Amino acid sequence: MAGIPAMTGVALVIPVLNEERTLPALIANIAMLDPQPIEVIAVDGGSSDASCALIRAAGWHLIETAAGRGNQINCGVAAANAPLVCVLHADSIPPVDAASVIIGTLADPTIALASFTPLIRGPEKTRWFTTFHNWIKTWYAPLITRPHLFLRGVRLLFGDHGMFFRRAQFLQIGGCTPSDAIMEEADLCVKFAAMGRIRMVRRWIVTSDRRIAAWGPLKANWVYFKVGILWAVGARSRLARHYPHIR
Repeated sequence: MAGIPAMTGVALVIPVLNEERTLPALIANIAMLDPQPIEVIAVDGGSSDASCALIRAAGWHLIETAAGRGNQINCGVAAANAPLVCVLHADSIPPVDAASVIIGTLADPTIALASFTPLIRGPEKTRWFTTFHNWIKTWYAPLITRPHLFLRGVRLLFGDHGMFFRRAQFLQIGGCTPSDAIMEEADLCVKFAAMGRIRMVRRWIVTSDRRIAAWGPLKANWVYFKVGILWAVGARSRLARHYPHIR
């Protein structure tokens, strides 16, 4: 895709599983990004709906692999040609100048990992309480679960933040744990902490409120908290049970 020289370009990596409802809005949004990313890589984990057809029609690079966001992200980053990578969830809408923000942020060599700030929004309302919880969670989650890393400046970013990083450093730290379907981004934060600072940029990325709409605000925020604690104590096999797909 045109817009940015490949040497400074951005690849978008999008793990997908049965996202035919959210993909049209994301496809339209990415087409309007200015400047454009140099590549968009969608990594499908075995969709049974029209996701792959939508991806092909959009002209994106489609990779089909085993389900699991950790594995899907690894496959997408490995296939990227751009030096900078942003991982987007299919139900998130990045700002129109996302590529410029990513390039400008990672121009600072002390920053190893960064993200946008999630704004949780649905067709009827903006979920300000959960938006605030997501923001403060980047602070209290490492304070509770990894206090020694918190004192070193580590903050935990999550998938709906639109995390971005240098491809070479991602490969250097070994990427995501392949078996991780949930909380793969938390492990990345811990790994990237050895490479430099972690920063959440003050620019909104709009993320669907579909879990809150399905579960209600109190249950959704309790689930977010509970899954984080289960990850912290090493109960990885129980995570998916408490965080089912909402499509």
